[in-house]
Amino acid sequence: MSAPRLTASLWISAHIRRCEIAGANASVTRRGDEQSGQILLCLRSAGEHPWMSLGRVLQRATLGDGAAGWTWLIGPQPQEWETVTAKLDRQIAFDPDLWVLEIDDPQGRHFLDDPVA
Repeated sequence: MSAPRLTASLWISAHIRRCEIAGANASVTRRGDEQSGQILLCLRSAGEHPWMSLGRVLQRATLGDGAAGWTWLIGPQPQEWETVTAKLDRQIAFDPDLWVLEIDDPQGRHFLDDPVA
């Protein structure tokens, strides 16, 4: 028997609270399936200029050793926000049950305990 998992909506609510406690802004930009929707974390930060916005995207995954974790959807390097949103649009078209949680933190933190590969 497998261990019980948190529903997607409960995990999202808890993660928003964790971000807020640490002083970051977090908001749901797309609601997915309440029970088991895939979750993408969009890490948004300012670029060199105040009008520039950069982002990185993490997705839940099972890592090579079978443990739960996260992987970079585009890559670990920040991308222009237009590139990020275009990738998100393609993912949403592929998986309509997808959740998108946007985290706006000047330090670029994701606030995850699970490993990021």
